Amino acid sequence: MDVLISGAGIAGPALAYWLRHHGFTPTVVERASRVRAGGSGVGFRGEALDVLDRMALLERAHALNTHPGDARDSGPCAPEILRGDLIGLLYEATRREVEYVLGDSISTLEQDADGVRVTFERGRPRRFDLVVGADGLHSRTRSQVFGPRERFVRHLGLYTAAFGLPSQRDTGLFHSMPGKAADLLRARDDGEARAVLHFASGSLTYDRDDVAQHKRIVAERFAGEGGRIPHLLEEMSRAEDFFFDANAQVEMDRWSSGRVVLLGDAGYCAAPASGHGASQALIGAYILAGELAVADGDHALAFAAYEREMRGFVAEHQQLGREGADRFFLGAPIREAPDMTAAEVTLARIVRLRNYVSSPAAT
Repeated sequence: MDVLISGAGIAGPALAYWLRHHGFTPTVVERASRVRAGGSGVGFRGEALDVLDRMALLERAHALNTHPGDARDSGPCAPEILRGDLIGLLYEATRREVEYVLGDSISTLEQDADGVRVTFERGRPRRFDLVVGADGLHSRTRSQVFGPRERFVRHLGLYTAAFGLPSQRDTGLFHSMPGKAADLLRARDDGEARAVLHFASGSLTYDRDDVAQHKRIVAERFAGEGGRIPHLLEEMSRAEDFFFDANAQVEMDRWSSGRVVLLGDAGYCAAPASGHGASQALIGAYILAGELAVADGDHALAFAAYEREMRGFVAEHQQLGREGADRFFLGAPIREAPDMTAAEVTLARIVRLRNYVSSPAAT
């Protein structure tokens, strides 16, 4: 079974790994010309650690931990690594057995009883049995199949920028200003760090591909602030691994339509303020691929099971995202998170019991 995955962030390569494991033939198309780097730290615990372990990536994730031994960790089994580092691990784990089409994107999708005809912005048209939209908060797949962005995306009134710093000693500091905040996080043992800047704002209009414009937006918002802020803005102007996006959530009644299904932020973004986007992507990929294998390729049955298993988990994480954004407006660090929720405990048990790793290969 041929499966096209749109998006080479976290969700797409993770799904490609598990689909290939189960005997499917995945192809990943990514609009960027290379696998993306940058972004802030992403953490894992519980069920996400189980999935990384089954992918033989947990030890490597620990080696990339941005703050080993830090008291903010929830334990020695809870690494936090840079988003770009995680994407790199997933890409390296899949690139030899999975076709990656970089620098291209889906133009149109036409479904029929037997598959999906896909045209691309640059490449020739192709047919696939299934299409998965793993193309993030701004998913074009979602817009093409389910409707305009405005129907599903809920802005939380907060924007986040992140970028690397060559060397910082005062990591772990949180600087709060009215409607703004700056966080300095250790990124590597060699002294490299990352700055994460947050500011409150209504929905902004900007070109998603214009990094220079993104930097100007952030610089204008923090202009005139004292302390370390001028230094951070200067470093930001030179940063090549700059990330900028809204804290927003995607709320949908269903994540599939015919032979097209959404995965990760494209279908159920919980917002960076939740601290669980990477975990949702890894778990969703594992369950979606596993259900397709269990259903022997019956996509309707598999999509229904995938959604049934993920709904409660997603709902609680989205609540955490809303609470995280609220904490920002109260002047508290938005990356704080409570212990495992009831939905996480339940899903962790599902992941352990549903050992899709042993499932027979699909054809």
